[in-house]
Amino acid sequence: MKTTGLTLGKFAPLHRGHQHLIETALQEMNEVVVVIYDAKEVTPVPLSVRAQWISKLYPSVEVILARNGPAEVGYTDEIKKAQEQYMLGLLRGRKITHFYSSEPYGEHMSQALGAVNRVVDQHRVTFPVSGTAIRNAPEKHTAFLNPEVYKDLITNIVFLGAPSTGKSTITEACARHFNTTWMPEYGREYWEQHNVDRRLTAEQLVDLARGHIEREDRKLIEASRYLFTDTNAITTFMFSHYYHGHALPALADLARVAESRYQLVFLCDTDIPYDDTWDRSGDANRKEFQQQIRADLEKRNIPFKLLSGTVDERVRAVEEALTNFKRYSTDE
Repeated sequence: MKTTGLTLGKFAPLHRGHQHLIETALQEMNEVVVVIYDAKEVTPVPLSVRAQWISKLYPSVEVILARNGPAEVGYTDEIKKAQEQYMLGLLRGRKITHFYSSEPYGEHMSQALGAVNRVVDQHRVTFPVSGTAIRNAPEKHTAFLNPEVYKDLITNIVFLGAPSTGKSTITEACARHFNTTWMPEYGREYWEQHNVDRRLTAEQLVDLARGHIEREDRKLIEASRYLFTDTNAITTFMFSHYYHGHALPALADLARVAESRYQLVFLCDTDIPYDDTWDRSGDANRKEFQQQIRADLEKRNIPFKLLSGTVDERVRAVEEALTNFKRYSTDE
């Protein structure tokens, strides 16, 4: 007999308790269906993003988006009936053999479905966590969150600009101000280790960009609310064109990914004194490269904010931008 397990929830966010439920069903069933509800009242993370977490981590699971489902929760006869009728209508006669949950509603929902009530870790012994606790302080519950989930709860802010525009300084200053971590420019470290006559090959620039992203991904799961990032693959792409007249396709692909990887982009202004260190090419070069970066951002239609003034003034500008910023819109 073919067995089909069903579980449902808001997964706001998906945590190890939810995963334990899904993984138990996958071990026991021929097929598993996960119904995910809209949850605008409890989380700004859109339904599509929350559904993607499940699809990415469990490709064999069928995910059904439950838009406009009953918002009322509770155990009155009226609420239970509304929930049951909605679920039956969503499934359109599909046979469910086992209903998986760790909640009391498993009893009435499984009866409505004509399914076995499969209760999993009802008392939260295996994974003592709740979605409410995580929403209140996700950084305190990283042990219960997959990195793919946690990084979608972090706002990644990148600082771009020509050499000696204060990117490293503002990145570290913002991390201190917001009590989080920051992603240093990997390019400087890579360049110091691999340059020949102050140059990197086009192939090395691809390696550099990939290394930066790998480190940045690790930093994302260490961050609290925000990650402040010093430069990205678009800058590396620009350097490749500047020094070699072209960029390899792999680097162009990484630059395109960077177009949507960051939630806020700041372009650091050239209004600070040029720091003429041995590894730089002069103030004239700075101004030329700054113009090219700005033109490239505009060509890619990447919104950015120009960041000028002293370090304190720049930190205040970033703080103001973040005060008015929402990573997700509840309107999908």
